[in-house]
Amino acid sequence: MKLYSAKYKIKVALFTIAILFVGAIIYLLNTTITNIKQEERKQVLLWAEAVQKRYTLVDYTNKLFEKLQEEERRKVELWSDAQHHLLYEDDSQFLTFLLKIISSNKNIPIILTDAKGNVVSSVNTDFAIPLNKPMPDSIKQIFTEYNPIPILYDNEPINYLYYTDSKLFSELQNVMNNMIQSFIEEVVKNAASVPVIITNKDTTQIIAYGNIQKYRIETNEKIFQTIQEMASSNPPIPIILNNSVVHYIFYEDSTLITRLRYYPTILIGIGFIVLLFAYFALRSSEKFEQNQLMVGMSKETAHQLGTPISSLMAWVELLKQQNIDNDIVTEINKDVTRLQTIAERFSKIGSAPNLNPHVLYDTIQKSLDYIQIRTSQTISFHLHCQQKDIVVPLNIALFEWVIENICKNAIDAMQGKGSLSITIISQSPWVHIDIEDSGKGIPRNKFKTIFKPGYTTKQRGWGLGLSLAKRIIEEYHNGKIFVKFSELNKGTTIRISLPMA
Repeated sequence: MKLYSAKYKIKVALFTIAILFVGAIIYLLNTTITNIKQEERKQVLLWAEAVQKRYTLVDYTNKLFEKLQEEERRKVELWSDAQHHLLYEDDSQFLTFLLKIISSNKNIPIILTDAKGNVVSSVNTDFAIPLNKPMPDSIKQIFTEYNPIPILYDNEPINYLYYTDSKLFSELQNVMNNMIQSFIEEVVKNAASVPVIITNKDTTQIIAYGNIQKYRIETNEKIFQTIQEMASSNPPIPIILNNSVVHYIFYEDSTLITRLRYYPTILIGIGFIVLLFAYFALRSSEKFEQNQLMVGMSKETAHQLGTPISSLMAWVELLKQQNIDNDIVTEINKDVTRLQTIAERFSKIGSAPNLNPHVLYDTIQKSLDYIQIRTSQTISFHLHCQQKDIVVPLNIALFEWVIENICKNAIDAMQGKGSLSITIISQSPWVHIDIEDSGKGIPRNKFKTIFKPGYTTKQRGWGLGLSLAKRIIEEYHNGKIFVKFSELNKGTTIRISLPMA
């Protein structure tokens, strides 16, 4: 018992140390991941701040373009005033001045229509526009970006001036937009160390992206899914200009953090597999050593018993010739025969025994009869079986040993007083043998432990009896043996299950 307890404590201690070691590794890795993640967010925030500052230039440029647009509209309005004065004024010098202003417009495309929308004239257009006809739809889409300017006569519009951005303005704006787009993409690709996406304020359009696989942004559905994944991983960072959000930066953890997250699981899995192999290898080695030890001890015991048994047989024959009470000689002869059987049992450990069909009830009854004669009268024995002709393949010498061993353990547990009952139950293709006692019981956490070598509650026990019984039943008879029921201070039931013939 002490040996088994010591081994059990050592195993528990090693398992505890392993758990603490794995826990420490997981804690350190998680701490490292958290620190790296915080540093990455700081870097993204600093990068976002730099992008936001650079966007000031963009804001300034946009304001410049707005001023250019206002200036061009003032020119168009001046054109409208000139047309109005042509209708009302007689001052030739003023009209000449207005015409010079009108003729100086070399950039702004203008179309003059009548009140019904028919084209009267056009200036600075790259395409011919038919006169005295409504504007074609393709041209109208270009010139209706801004509201037309009416030319009034007696407070009634007689003409309308349609205009659009000048060539110079459009070219400048395209160049600037391309520069801004190139600038954003270059910044994203070269400065971002994590997968990142810049979207518009509605998060419906990607402005730029970096360090991200293209398949994740191939379609609108994938873009939406990617943005949602990034938003769930880290809160988006807004780019704010003039107190309003103009863009959002979405990002997710770098490949390094992603890998680090999986490394503990992989390492633990590999370690677990290695420990599992080591455990089974150690267990197989221990089991092999135990088997070798049992076989060696059994054969040596059989060898040592051989000489005194032969001597006792000779003494029995001598007693028969000395006119000693025949009953005494008979009982002595039974014990000598029993010793022969025991020696035979020990000699068979380690070798595959022969199994022959036997009536189970008769075999168990024979073992009980032998035990009952040598046990206190305060213990009652009972054998129950509804079907007494059940035949089971058995090795009689080894099977009787199992029954006797379990019964002796039960008698010891009852401390010389109680009831021992054996019940045979037929449930094809198995037959069950329940050995029930009214002893002190077994704790639930010891149900499997009692069958392990070295476990015993006796002062002088070796802890080999039940382990040998388990081996005989499971390895030699292809059966099962286990604790079916046990309760402290009420008793124990051990079940043996054997295949029928």
